Amino acid sequence: MTDTMTKPAPINHWLGGKLTPGTSGRSAKVFNPATGEVQGLVDLASRAEVDAAVAAAVQTARSWRTVPLSRRAEIMFRFRALLDTRRDELARILTREHGKVHADALGEIARGIENVEFACGVPNLLKGGYSEGASTGVDVYSIQQPLGVVAGITPFNFPAMVPLWMIANALACGNVFILKPSEKDPSASLFIADLLQQAGLPDGVFTVIHGDKEAVDALLEHPDVAAVSFVGSTPIARYIYQKGTEHGKRVQALGGAKNHMLVLPDADVNMAADAAVSAAYGSAGERCMAISVVLAVGDVADGLVDAIASRLPALKVGPGSDAANEMGPLISREHRDRVAGYIGSAADQGATVVVDGRAQAFDGNGFFLGVSLLDHVTPEMDAYRDEIFGPVLCVVRVPTYEAGLKLINDNEFGNGTAIFTRDGGAARQFQFDCQVGMVGINVPIPVPVAYYSFGGWKASLFGDTHMYGPDGVKFYTRTKVVTSRWPDPATSRVDLGFPQNR
Repeated sequence: MTDTMTKPAPINHWLGGKLTPGTSGRSAKVFNPATGEVQGLVDLASRAEVDAAVAAAVQTARSWRTVPLSRRAEIMFRFRALLDTRRDELARILTREHGKVHADALGEIARGIENVEFACGVPNLLKGGYSEGASTGVDVYSIQQPLGVVAGITPFNFPAMVPLWMIANALACGNVFILKPSEKDPSASLFIADLLQQAGLPDGVFTVIHGDKEAVDALLEHPDVAAVSFVGSTPIARYIYQKGTEHGKRVQALGGAKNHMLVLPDADVNMAADAAVSAAYGSAGERCMAISVVLAVGDVADGLVDAIASRLPALKVGPGSDAANEMGPLISREHRDRVAGYIGSAADQGATVVVDGRAQAFDGNGFFLGVSLLDHVTPEMDAYRDEIFGPVLCVVRVPTYEAGLKLINDNEFGNGTAIFTRDGGAARQFQFDCQVGMVGINVPIPVPVAYYSFGGWKASLFGDTHMYGPDGVKFYTRTKVVTSRWPDPATSRVDLGFPQNR
């Protein structure tokens, strides 16, 4: 076998409607998390490459914004159809580079397609308001116009869905879009770029520029980038927001989470246990809407912990390419080791390790970690305070509803939360009382449907607008109000007085 045959494949940028090798001389390894093998080398853009990509996007923006709404909608419909027919291919890319199981990858794509479906309605979404006869002979109306060049910086955990949260609305609203995907699993973005081109999107309207902090800073500082969307950890979200706004940009930056599930004594224990297992360990816990803390109220705790623990031995953990597996590896060896460290620290700090994922053995060099369940966790422990972002579920025992609610509201994050109960009054009070952006009532992962919007509160969101849905349209457009008069020339005269509405 020759060196050429074994060399990792290059992963290039997407510029001007085609794959374009980088010129910086820098690249990063892309691993197969299930085997630990390097399977690609992704180009890392220099500041000069980013500047050139933005300059090209500025030129394209002038023509794309004039494309009729009906044409933009037609492209979105075609794009949606292509995503639908080729979702299995895209899912295999996600499994190969991210590691998630195929069924989970298909679920991610389905949620992304929902956002494209929403954007297909852009002719209706961009309807403005009109007031005839606001004053004598004067009409007033509002119009929504695109911002121009906008950028998205997306995370490794949903390499297809999160870009689709941004891309669909941004393009449909008449913007050109520059995507900087995670360098850990970048190939899904190129697959999406190819489908957009097949759908009829003009070359240059969508760009993929790979990179690290150098590329991110170049986008945040470039004067021709009007807005930046970001999803990732809270420290980086805060940085993106501060640096972007300092340079005059509109920024929406979604950060981390510590999602609690409050289980009341009247809850169906089996239903709550099923929900906790699904929400804690799906996607190997690498999602910002994962339930990482169960707040067990009163005497429900013992039975709930037993019910959760009894379900864990049946979970199948292994390569995502095997349809029998329910959970794949973590994204990297370093992250796997970091997550495993929380299990040991929790035990050292007084928690009970009911199920230890470190004890599960796996063949090969993949980045696997079994599922873990920690009981008697307290708010002072590292496993409670930090966003673990892995398959570790903490159980905190609280005496009352009020005590559980206080923990939720005192937490620095406010992304998602859930309550499990049969009491409608308690559930209604909870949705009013909790200081969190997305709430589930007997629903463990309350990700909004595409015609609402996604986003948390507190340290889970930096900026004023949530992502996708109506807020997405609002973010990628700006409103202009036009006041018009078409008077009878015979009535025209000079009037230096202040304009009146009557």
